Amino acid sequence: MSEAWKIDDTIDITDVVCPITFVKVKMALEDLDDGQILGVHLNEGEPIQNVPRSLKDEGHKVLSVSQAADGTYDLVVQKGGREL
Repeated sequence: MSEAWKIDDTIDITDVVCPITFVKVKMALEDLDDGQILGVHLNEGEPIQNVPRSLKDEGHKVLSVSQAADGTYDLVVQKGGREL
């Protein structure tokens, strides 16, 4: 995870598959206040393709995506409020 942001919470979803990956991230974000930051550890393939896009579609800000040596990814996302 990047040290550039203060991570408020983290979640590891490497043990689940789509579409449950996004559901788990969405549930974790519900526990945070707008502007807080969540670190997400996820697998390559569908999760890294779909989760960041779905987060953006929901109005959240993806701050960084980095690949770990084992092929998994670390995603840093800032919870955003939905604009009506």
